[in-house]
Amino acid sequence: MTFFKARGMNIVLEIEGLSDHPAFAEIKDIASNAVQMFEDGVYDELFIHYIHHINSISNELRNVQLLPLTEFHEAGEENEHDMTVYEFEPSEQEILEVLLPQYVESLIFGALLDAKAAEHAARMTAMRSATDNASDLISDLSLQYNRARQAAITQEITEIVGGAAALE
Repeated sequence: MTFFKARGMNIVLEIEGLSDHPAFAEIKDIASNAVQMFEDGVYDELFIHYIHHINSISNELRNVQLLPLTEFHEAGEENEHDMTVYEFEPSEQEILEVLLPQYVESLIFGALLDAKAAEHAARMTAMRSATDNASDLISDLSLQYNRARQAAITQEITEIVGGAAALE
């Protein structure tokens, strides 16, 4: 959040404290609120920024525009690949009113799950590194301890042999 505030971006809504295992019901309320705020004109664009999990050592930042939809062409617009004309029952507007919130909900939920997977992978990698570093440190300290103990034993043996030689 501080990233966006530092760059002077207008933040309309901030949500924190989602669980590590989010349920779709949690996201449904957030997405419904976001779509309603878009429809009410609180903002004219809705983006989601999240970390996309690629693999256990690689992630990438994603910036996806959720609203308005830009990937679809307007009704009546010709696309060179379209050869079919569709008729909608009920109307296209009524279908979009139902599908648009569901579409945005699924995009937000998918992004959240992806970000959580990236977070868990980063934690797993960090814990593996910490474990490896601790193992290396234990090995080094054990070696130092054994060398110091061996030196102390050698010193005692030398003193005993020296004392015995002095008595002869």
